[in-house]
Amino acid sequence: MITKFIKRILRRDPMVKHTQANNTGAPKRIPKKAHRIDPHLLSKNAVKVTHTLQQAGYEAFIVGGAVRDLALGISPKDFDVATNATPDQVQRLFRKARLIGRRFQIVHVTFFGKGHPEIIEVSTFRALLDNAGDHVAESGRILRDNVWGSQGEDAARRDFTINAMYYDPSSETVLDYHGGMADMQKKTLRMIGDPAKRYREDPVRMLRAVRFAAKTGFTLDGATRAPIAKLGKLLNDVPSARLFDEILKLLMSGYSWAAIQGLKDAGLHHGLLPLLDHILDTGADSKGANDFVKLALANTDERIQSGKSVSAGFLFATLLWPDLLKNWKANSAKGMANIPALHDAMDDTIATQSSGMTIQRRFESDMREIWSMQPRFERRVGRYPYRLIESPRFRAGYDFMLLRCATGELNPAIGQWWTDFIATDVTGQDELMASVKNESGNSPSPAKRRRRRKPKAAVPPESAAS
Repeated sequence: MITKFIKRILRRDPMVKHTQANNTGAPKRIPKKAHRIDPHLLSKNAVKVTHTLQQAGYEAFIVGGAVRDLALGISPKDFDVATNATPDQVQRLFRKARLIGRRFQIVHVTFFGKGHPEIIEVSTFRALLDNAGDHVAESGRILRDNVWGSQGEDAARRDFTINAMYYDPSSETVLDYHGGMADMQKKTLRMIGDPAKRYREDPVRMLRAVRFAAKTGFTLDGATRAPIAKLGKLLNDVPSARLFDEILKLLMSGYSWAAIQGLKDAGLHHGLLPLLDHILDTGADSKGANDFVKLALANTDERIQSGKSVSAGFLFATLLWPDLLKNWKANSAKGMANIPALHDAMDDTIATQSSGMTIQRRFESDMREIWSMQPRFERRVGRYPYRLIESPRFRAGYDFMLLRCATGELNPAIGQWWTDFIATDVTGQDELMASVKNESGNSPSPAKRRRRRKPKAAVPPESAAS
């Protein structure tokens, strides 16, 4: 009796609006022998969240991209849970839980283990908003989204059919409302409902369509693709921070070059990253920029597909480098000294980029440091090499410099010199600096005799991007 009373109290929330039962139809119930999801790929913490909610009398399912990946035999990076419990009710059930978001309120349940903390994102079933009044702008974009509904309505609210499946770990059953499993078998990415209306509700869905198509190798359904080119301008109304997050997900999908090509094909590349216009230009003048960015993105994709981390600051530094290099050369042609010309070019490049998608300041700082380091790699005598390797961002600057060497922008011998310098002992370092002196015929700047330090370990060319 006491347990039932507590559950009844937990469910009661007079401040939250619930809609009536849905009329979206019953889902197709897919048993384990048909979906073949491997339970070993599940997060134990995600299962714990669903079990805790179900034990408290609520419905709870793993949902969205995690179910899609599980059905494809891929171990998901993140797990989301959907429930009929409200955010306040979810929060009461878990010690390490906090409410986040205003427009779309959800709960983050955090678990601490041996590795990094795992966050399970728990959302309440959302209602259809056809008659939601002030929740939807005149353009169709959803402004506020904290109206709770049924699972059927929640499924209808999701973007693509392959992301609208619900998996119950306790019964090992998938609930499929919109034919997502069949679309996966056909390798088709299809929007639920009227695509044009759904893009107006949330323009970011156009970017998600491109990202999912690149990641899965699926083909965009004709009706899903058709409105994108016309409605792409709606992205201008998306808050800058949210747009940045979505572009970052696209670039760090592990299939970034395919995704960028997808942006071009859909007509979405203009104005997001000014550099993208240059990257996708097939003219002879853009070949150097294309080669540099392609190599940087290929390295990024390789690291992500191998399960390694990638620094966003490093990635955006590579994407904007061709524009910065052009501005730097233009400043030098005007008679500006080398270093002031570089710093002025940084300001111009970042200001131009800010007219589209604004890069967060913490990444901007990393970008400036990586860029500022580049001229210093050409000063290989006296105190300069020792000072440079002591820089906190040396590894990132070093990797960046190797990219420049790989595309022929910088003499590859410089990259090899630095690789040898950081791998050898102090005697070898002196010999390397002497070789630079002999090549140039100039004496190095006078330097105080430095206390010999233990040489640093070699830096793997791909490691600094992390």
